[in-house]
Amino acid sequence: MKLYYRESGQGQPLILLHGIFGSSDNWFTQAKMLSENYHTYSLDLRNHGHSPHDDEFDYPSMVADVLAFIDTHQIKDPVLIGHSMGGKVAMNLAVAHPDKVKKLIVVDIAPKAYDMKHYAILEGLQAIPVDGITSRAEADEALAPFIDDADVRQFLLKNLQRKTEGGFKWKLNLPVIAGNIEKVGSELQFKGQFKGPALFVRGARSNYVREDDLAGIREVFPAAEMVSLDTGHWLPAEKPVEFVALVKDWVK
Repeated sequence: MKLYYRESGQGQPLILLHGIFGSSDNWFTQAKMLSENYHTYSLDLRNHGHSPHDDEFDYPSMVADVLAFIDTHQIKDPVLIGHSMGGKVAMNLAVAHPDKVKKLIVVDIAPKAYDMKHYAILEGLQAIPVDGITSRAEADEALAPFIDDADVRQFLLKNLQRKTEGGFKWKLNLPVIAGNIEKVGSELQFKGQFKGPALFVRGARSNYVREDDLAGIREVFPAAEMVSLDTGHWLPAEKPVEFVALVKDWVK
């Protein structure tokens, strides 16, 4: 699959992978700062953003897409940076193809299974009557009972696109994502280790990565380092300057 991407800067290549319901737009601010020193590629993963839709949606397929992107663009020794679902894609790729990855940065996710059965965000998005709303304010009102945080709602509503004939549609492939949501929560799909440099950055106010996950992380990533920032799960957006400074310092 040919993925949509944004590219900027020169130097050491960094590949930025977004989380579920996100897109390359999520990395715009961070990529702009990183491109002062590095060559950044911000990707839209399949069924997200401007990338193609497909009925297959799991980690092996997303890894194949990113691997094809690396090969097509002849990217040598990239640093993979992934948040949440994007972090799982990055981990899977690093384990399956360690020769393709120079360094790995995983943001607020661990190589373990997560329970996605009662995912409030998915329920909220499905509750928005996109065929009937006439404004983003109406979409926000429909989403509010499911998501308290206004910033998170605005992030999610970036997936709405106005139709030329009026009204809205989803940019993301919501039915396929909903049908495969438990696969998004799955443990790593490839066996082995990535022995190269790996940095795991977690939000101190997030429950996605706990202290007792560290042993499991180091089983797969024996050189892993762990750093915490005073954020929730949406770490790069909550502390963009601090996050970029951390990435630049560690990659050097």
